[in-house]
Amino acid sequence: MTDLLTHEEYKAIAAGLDLPQNAWIDGGYRPAISGKTYQTVDAATGAVLGTVAACAAEDVDLAVAKAREAFEDGRWSRLHPGARKEVLVRLAVLMERNARELAVMESLDSGKTIYDCETVDIPESCHVIRWHGELIDKIYDQVSPASADHIAMILREPVGVVGLVLPWNFPLLMLAWKIGPALAAGCSVVVKPAAETSLTALRLAELAAEAGLPRGVLNVVTGGGEVGEALGRHTDVDMVSFTGSTATGRKFLHYSADSNLKEIVLEMGGKNPCIVLDDAEDLDAVAAHVVNGAFWNMGENCSAASRLIVQRGIKDRLIEKICAHAREWIVGEPLNPEVRVGALVSKAHFAKVSRYLAAAAKETVLMGGTSPAEGYVEPTIVEADRASALACEEIFGPILTVIPVASFEEAIAVANDTEYGLAASIFTANGKRALRGARMLRAGTVTVNSFGEGDITTPFGGYKQSGFGGRDNSIHAHDQYTQLKTIWLDLTDTSDTAID
Repeated sequence: MTDLLTHEEYKAIAAGLDLPQNAWIDGGYRPAISGKTYQTVDAATGAVLGTVAACAAEDVDLAVAKAREAFEDGRWSRLHPGARKEVLVRLAVLMERNARELAVMESLDSGKTIYDCETVDIPESCHVIRWHGELIDKIYDQVSPASADHIAMILREPVGVVGLVLPWNFPLLMLAWKIGPALAAGCSVVVKPAAETSLTALRLAELAAEAGLPRGVLNVVTGGGEVGEALGRHTDVDMVSFTGSTATGRKFLHYSADSNLKEIVLEMGGKNPCIVLDDAEDLDAVAAHVVNGAFWNMGENCSAASRLIVQRGIKDRLIEKICAHAREWIVGEPLNPEVRVGALVSKAHFAKVSRYLAAAAKETVLMGGTSPAEGYVEPTIVEADRASALACEEIFGPILTVIPVASFEEAIAVANDTEYGLAASIFTANGKRALRGARMLRAGTVTVNSFGEGDITTPFGGYKQSGFGGRDNSIHAHDQYTQLKTIWLDLTDTSDTAID
């Protein structure tokens, strides 16, 4: 585990950061063609950190043109897989050497706690890049079972120029999830980070160039929705991978239909159930998992366990233990390493979550329910009807909704009664019931007796309105950045073999 510094030491690092300001296109920093900028702010204090290039469609055009040029001349797409591996492994090493700088930058920009940035986000981002790099030269193509007179080779080829549209809740980690397999496959990419959290994407692009990634292969275009739409509609972009809200994800399907029918992969929202049955063992351990699932990253997590579906016989005992664990999650300044609940990412998002706090006040609040300061929401537990907005809508904040049920069958029915299907968890000491429940739950990832998302080796994505078109993580992530090509060879001997 990373050795954490003191609060004062982190603030000193923050004060000395040289923050990037411009977009990264064709191997270097460039201002927006219009010259426009916007302010990026410290999520915890609202203080201005600096300015960032406010790019527009013309900047996307330039970035895509440079990415296409790089792809077509083969400077990366036709490199031997082993050579691509070496570059990505060097990038992982450089990220590790600059991990503390990246962690502080991420915390400032997003409101994430330095504890999470240092112990989860940055180490895992490095691991993801290294893992996909190491995988490149270990993926084999295929030969089909054709006849004696034919050979059919099935090959993977990079899909081309890829647009990667990122969320603000895990800025660097989601970037790693996408560029890892995309670059490993040989694609050129144009990244659109969230406007609120662009800094670490820009810094990583600089590190990638230092690692030897050829110019034009990785481009970062900063700005708002105009940039995302321009990528989605661009006729020279072959594929877009998006992580974010379901509402925005829908737009990319329209953009594709209205332009060149580019491939679209969407990882979107969730209202994830955590089922605790009355035979669950060690309720104290269960409570620790529930708290982590609900309040980690301030609940700003698409796979957050935001619905606790618990059998009535153990509800009161479990809630008591959950509240005890939740009280240990200190709310405060993100750069304080003792803090577990930092600031919400922006004033606009704080306002949204505050509206759910107001709704919670009309229900049975079991813990919390207030905002200790502007931009902060304390861990909140509320019991509400399964049809309420608190139980149905993705809040994306530290609010856990408790829904009592009478039976295993009712728990599964309530869990599946949602438009989402990203993640779920089930706690029970009965192995058969656990496996039955996991099979019955309509979600892309189901954990048993734990909260989690799997790891880099397991695919991540959702059912229903939580996902579309592919998966992040694992070897399966490479599928979405490649095309399959069949090469059919006819071996029939048509020569005249007669002997005079």
